[in-house]
Amino acid sequence: FPVTIFGIRSLPINMSSSNEIKAEQAKYPVTDQVLDALAQTKRGCEELLVEAEWVAKLAKSQAIGVPLRIKLGLDPTAPDIHLGHTVVLNKLRQLQDLGHNVIFLIGDFTSMIGDPSGRNTTRPPLTKEEIAVNAQTYYQQASLVLDPQKTEVRYNSEWCDPLGARGMIQLAAKYTVARMLERDDFTKRYKGGVPISVHEFLYPLMQGYDSVALKSDLELGGTDQKFNLLVGRELQKEYGQEAQCVLTMPLLVGTDGVDKMSKSKNNYIGISEQPNEMFGKLMSISDELMWNYFTLLSFKPLTEIAQMKQEASAGRNPRDFKVALGQEIVARFHSQAAAEKALEDFNHRAKGGIPDDIPEVSLSGAPLGIGQFLKQAGLVPSSSEAMRNLEQGGVKIDGATIVDKALKVEAGTYVVQVGKRRFAKVSLS
Repeated sequence: FPVTIFGIRSLPINMSSSNEIKAEQAKYPVTDQVLDALAQTKRGCEELLVEAEWVAKLAKSQAIGVPLRIKLGLDPTAPDIHLGHTVVLNKLRQLQDLGHNVIFLIGDFTSMIGDPSGRNTTRPPLTKEEIAVNAQTYYQQASLVLDPQKTEVRYNSEWCDPLGARGMIQLAAKYTVARMLERDDFTKRYKGGVPISVHEFLYPLMQGYDSVALKSDLELGGTDQKFNLLVGRELQKEYGQEAQCVLTMPLLVGTDGVDKMSKSKNNYIGISEQPNEMFGKLMSISDELMWNYFTLLSFKPLTEIAQMKQEASAGRNPRDFKVALGQEIVARFHSQAAAEKALEDFNHRAKGGIPDDIPEVSLSGAPLGIGQFLKQAGLVPSSSEAMRNLEQGGVKIDGATIVDKALKVEAGTYVVQVGKRRFAKVSLS
């Protein structure tokens, strides 16, 4: 029945006991279709908690024809999404294709707290202005993976802002400090004498309260989010709701093959990157890492991927399969024509050639220092990155390798290359 909780009107409370819920779930048959949905849910996942409960939810959904509510919360901490983010988005799309409803939750409120997950220091909170700027591109980019017609977009400020001080205190009373300190990163910081701000305890509480407000049946996240996702289960029980299941996905390893994909590590592939850049980065990953990318990023059936692995083991060149992966990913975020052109340009560059359609850039201010020259041409994000490429011998002007950091580029028109994939025809006046 509708009640007022923390200033939110009409948040329904299900007063059924857990035994009644389990008895209700047990009414519905586990069909082959349900088992197939379970297999698709678990594809590439790290952990599904609790599997028996998820099977029961799937069986009930199929029997009564009511889609399940699948939740993913993302804090807009950066303006762009990379392939690491799409591991979870891909799973959401698979669940959409099974007929379920996806809630794409933008954490505009929780972003102002700052998620401490996996960190040994306090994460600086974002301002409202920073959040607004970043959120503008989040859903637009996520829609390249998700079906917009089956996606509900929500902002958690809808129910978090109305809480107020009284509501926040009442919510905090539902979880203990001892339970909070069970979280690995909090425990390490506490034992190591590293400060933990009180507001950091609020983050998992607010994320959990999102699940209550949205009445989610399943929440997805990376392995580093497991604790926060489980808080959602506990809070739903506190409010008499059927507890959500939790699905954690592995963190995608970056192109360096060592650390998780991250912009700060510069080992990422952005989904808005140009086709040539995206394809080239995918071709640069190791043969071993390629199979992990197939499992987590590809939409190909697992049987087809297994067949590819078998052919590679039998002696077929792994490059063939890496090309197929690169083509699939580029086509998803651009087009099939762009994917084919990216392959053509990649093969051309591999033979020492220059792509046919390199961008043309006009600059002024000659003579221009090499660092600024490369930055203003859009070939590097910063002058420091330009210096690193010069040190590594990764800069060419008209085919000649440039290593002089003090070089002043005179007026003229040049074909400039940075690394293996970035080209531009630059006119400097």
